[in-house]
Amino acid sequence: MLDTILVKIRTKVPAKFFSFFQPAYHWTLAFLAALWYRFPSRKIKVIGVTGTKGKSSTVEILNAILEEAGYKTALSNTIRFKVGDISSENLFKMSMPGRFAIQKLIRKAVNNGCVYMIIEMTSQGALLHRHRFIELDALILTNVSPEHIEAHGSYENYINSKLSIARNMKHSGKKNRTFITNADDRESYRFAECQADQKMTYGLRDAEPYTIKKEGLEFNYKGRKVVSRLSGLFNLYNILAAATVARSQNITADEVIRAIEKFNGIPGRVQKINVGSASVETSGIKQDFSVIVDYAHTADSLEKLYQVFQSTRLICVLGGTGGGRDTSKRAVMGKIADTYCDEIILTDEDPYDEDPKKIVEDVAKGVTSQNPTIIMDRRAAIAHALEHARTGDSVLITGKGTDPYIMGPKASKIPWSDARVTREELEKLLERRKTYS
Repeated sequence: MLDTILVKIRTKVPAKFFSFFQPAYHWTLAFLAALWYRFPSRKIKVIGVTGTKGKSSTVEILNAILEEAGYKTALSNTIRFKVGDISSENLFKMSMPGRFAIQKLIRKAVNNGCVYMIIEMTSQGALLHRHRFIELDALILTNVSPEHIEAHGSYENYINSKLSIARNMKHSGKKNRTFITNADDRESYRFAECQADQKMTYGLRDAEPYTIKKEGLEFNYKGRKVVSRLSGLFNLYNILAAATVARSQNITADEVIRAIEKFNGIPGRVQKINVGSASVETSGIKQDFSVIVDYAHTADSLEKLYQVFQSTRLICVLGGTGGGRDTSKRAVMGKIADTYCDEIILTDEDPYDEDPKKIVEDVAKGVTSQNPTIIMDRRAAIAHALEHARTGDSVLITGKGTDPYIMGPKASKIPWSDARVTREELEKLLERRKTYS
């Protein structure tokens, strides 16, 4: 394949020489990928979703709305790739796949008769020009807050990377290009320069009156009460973002509401883990506490998740950040856990080439009112949290969501699933309780 040949050529180029020509190299790869697959984004309606948080969730909610409206869809996000009825897990360990991979997926969507392609677009993907030559019909900006600062060099550079995705809309040949922003986000003003035929906003005012519950959401949409199984204020924003895009595509309020009320949730995003085999249930032993797996890996998203469950006793399992990145937020995350959690278990997450114990110790510096339990083996940490849960407690396991691997030194990968491991350890716990009951 052409992309494989180009990568092999790149490895032969001296590092200093490549660094100078790197932007041109990535732009050229993006162009060749689009050319190779015959510029497929021109043949399908493409909706991009960017922002710091909520991208994958917004993609999934929007996909559900479009399907409810009768459209055949394709999507690409951190969680999965989908074309029509065929879905596969995203195992790339990257939210936005490489230029050839994304163009190939769009071409596959076109060939399979999909009407819409929804793509999660990231700042790091934009650094590598992965968004180039994808002609957008609409772009959603969910929110912007500091993240991936090491990769970008500064917060301003991070903003500019996001801006490059918005600026790229001017190169789209689509008619009625729509740019949608979160009116409640303090950074949205920076994107006013985005060239689009239509600009729309959304905010909490569109959902008033609303109620946030541990079990879900109740809010107003177009004068009608809507009940959603999704939890948290952040998910209300995600729903509003998706609903605003739907409105731009002339999808009716009835279709939007039906989709939202049917939507069961998103893997790895406030995912409720409930278990109980037949033998466990008939023995009278059952899970009497809540267990949640969530992707929250920034200080802000961690705090918003904890706030949803703060009415209960919280047992929190967290790591920190991936090795070699976002070191400044580690102690902040520890402080937030210290504020909300009744019991804190710190564990390994994605150390890469950094000492995992050092990462956890950095997080622990923010914990000052209690002594966190440090268990480096992530499975053992999860098992410990479940063992200590009492009736009515909430066990929150954060940082990885649907990540398929724990990333170790020298690009090593340990296959992993927080949801699967949590379910296995819950089954073991309940079986033990049955034995001793």
